[in-house]
Amino acid sequence: MPPKKDTKGGSKDKAKPAKGAKSTDDGGASKEKKGGNAVKVRHILCEKQGKILEALEKIKAGQKFPDVAAAYSEDKARQGGDLGWQIRGAMVGPFQDAAFALPISTVANPVYTDPPIKTKFGYHIIMVEGKK
Repeated sequence: MPPKKDTKGGSKDKAKPAKGAKSTDDGGASKEKKGGNAVKVRHILCEKQGKILEALEKIKAGQKFPDVAAAYSEDKARQGGDLGWQIRGAMVGPFQDAAFALPISTVANPVYTDPPIKTKFGYHIIMVEGKK
């Protein structure tokens, strides 16, 4: 306890915690609000690797991502695979890593994960339509 009282008593130490606290609070809030912490994402999810590879071939052959998602995806987001805006921490690790690594693309000219990403939910083909 005495060393803590002594460090609080020093003028240098008073300035450091105040500045450090402000920097940490401001920095943390800014980082959460800055670009790159949310993605507008679409995906196709299949439990079996063979089925996701079929879906991948359809996309490569020129079929639209939403159409392939509606036909092949086995999750609740079957309406074109649109998951909407997702923030960091709301997605499973490998999915999140892949989503934030992808460039922004469009349904007309998609950039997607190839090979598909494996998570505890199955295999995903992911594309990103926006970042913020």
